[in-house]
Amino acid sequence: MKLDLRKALDTGVLVGDGAMGTFLYQMGFPVGISYEELNLTAPEVIRDVHRRYVEAGAQVLETNTFSANFDKLSKYGLETKVSEINRAGVRIAREAAGANGYVIGAVGSIRSGKRTNVSTGELKKYFEQQVQAIVTEGVDGVLLETFYDVEELVLALSITRRLTDAPIICQFAVEDVARTLDGYTMPEAFRIVQQGGADVIGFNCRTGPNGIVSAMKTLGGHLPAPMSVYPNAGVADYVDGEYQYGAGPEYFGQMAIKFADLGSRIIGGCCGTTPAHIAAIAVALEDYVPQPIIYESIPEQTAPIVIHEDPEQPEQEEKREPNLVDLIKQRHTVIVELDPPRDLDIAKFLQGAERLKHAGADALTLADNSLAVTRMSNMALGHLVQVQTGLRPLVHIACRDRNLIGTQSHMMGFDALGIDHVLAVTGDPARFGDLPGSSSVYDLTSFEIIRMIKQLNEGIAFSGKPLKQKAQFVVGAAFNPHGKHLDKAVKRLERKIEAGADYIMTQPVYDPELIRAVKQATSHLDIPIFMGIMPLASGRNAEYLHNEVPGIQLSDDVRGRMSGLEGEEGRAVGVQIAKELLDVAMDNFNGIYLMTPFMLYEMSAQLIEHVWARSGRQLSPLYR
Repeated sequence: MKLDLRKALDTGVLVGDGAMGTFLYQMGFPVGISYEELNLTAPEVIRDVHRRYVEAGAQVLETNTFSANFDKLSKYGLETKVSEINRAGVRIAREAAGANGYVIGAVGSIRSGKRTNVSTGELKKYFEQQVQAIVTEGVDGVLLETFYDVEELVLALSITRRLTDAPIICQFAVEDVARTLDGYTMPEAFRIVQQGGADVIGFNCRTGPNGIVSAMKTLGGHLPAPMSVYPNAGVADYVDGEYQYGAGPEYFGQMAIKFADLGSRIIGGCCGTTPAHIAAIAVALEDYVPQPIIYESIPEQTAPIVIHEDPEQPEQEEKREPNLVDLIKQRHTVIVELDPPRDLDIAKFLQGAERLKHAGADALTLADNSLAVTRMSNMALGHLVQVQTGLRPLVHIACRDRNLIGTQSHMMGFDALGIDHVLAVTGDPARFGDLPGSSSVYDLTSFEIIRMIKQLNEGIAFSGKPLKQKAQFVVGAAFNPHGKHLDKAVKRLERKIEAGADYIMTQPVYDPELIRAVKQATSHLDIPIFMGIMPLASGRNAEYLHNEVPGIQLSDDVRGRMSGLEGEEGRAVGVQIAKELLDVAMDNFNGIYLMTPFMLYEMSAQLIEHVWARSGRQLSPLYR
């Protein structure tokens, strides 16, 4: 007769199963799909994976429900199937486990993924919804795994304990063995979770067997509860188009004894592990007789437990230059776009930046490979502009080119360089640019990238890890006022503001009536808007923008005035039209966003000077 899971842990060491997601990947299921949805669409596949682990010697099976919460499933449009997917996952695991196997319902951290800004209220709702479905179907225990944040884990634990009397296993994911990722030492984290009602506490993911042994040793022999460990199969490598892990089954068998000696009572595997790894663990533990463990609560204060905080600095009055949002509340403010070059010659670009600085631009904005055309890094040029001209750089960040890792790394680099004004944009698809064979990443939407950049201002990484200090990004959002339904465009804009946008930059507008309509439609918004104006260089330029560039529409009047014009004559009329639009824009908005065509920065300089002449602003001699 099968023992209750708690009693089984008192008498021996149980063998857990191995990875589900990476094993499905090895079977040919691609990254980027919902593996949890397979509980409904391909239950025989999930059942077969469970069966392989049982045949390898696994006594404890995790359900295929790690990311089956509302937040993670919503990425795939599956948020209405939370209960259905979780309950199916329990049933499939139960069928594979048989009468003598244990089934534990897997619940993963929500904040450790892409949307780390989920509110506490949302967390409560999402955890309760998932755990309720799991326990309703009947499990031998619940596994809360891959948590970085002690507070999030305690929240999930309290909800789970309220919903079930079954054993609860809590597992941290650790990279730095000295502390969990939100600042607690390991013993403190264990004590907090044990007092919250956890039956088993341990580690999984993020590190291999050696790292988890090191983490276990930080407890200093104090074990408040049985432990569980599910290490990765070492560090992943990308070889010949496939992910491979270095730690083999034999090594896992050897490390299983060390885990057991240190107090682990459930030993399985996480990313990269296979039935072969679990078979090696089972063989190693076959004749293992665990020594009795005296469990003890970790005291509130146990030397040498010390949290080493960064030394406090005396508060000082910080004198900082007003940002663009500050400036626009006081006067008209002009930002000018100058495209980075498509080659390696930056002389003309820097010359243009210097001219725009002297004309009185408040910031130089640099696109991020706009229209998917490869240009020089706006990070490098933004830094050069800042250092060599003193002009404030405002850089665009496109979702297209970087995954989550690259995006955060990019933002951290901007912070280090003192570049703190950014514009978050989706980015044009790569297949329409000059390298159509390149891929578009789009790990993030424009809404998500705004939220996550603002999260850096709280000193929290995309993963949820503290960053020791806070960034100071001022984040802009793009707004396209063209189209049949301006009200719908404004609704989308409101969502960007809810995500954390500090200011708005519009696509270029060529119709005075549309400028007035935008003013009326956005009058209820409480953040500044920079109205986009781009002077036309020729009649051909006008027709190209109107007919071929997404998000730009010219009025019939403007197209007619530019028709057939080329060269100096075309530029002169283009500047005149832009001045007329500027007059209307300045009557309605304090923010002006000028876009420079074809590196013709003298056109933009004339428009900046027009703004200051009309507003009566006297420039400092430094600008001349």
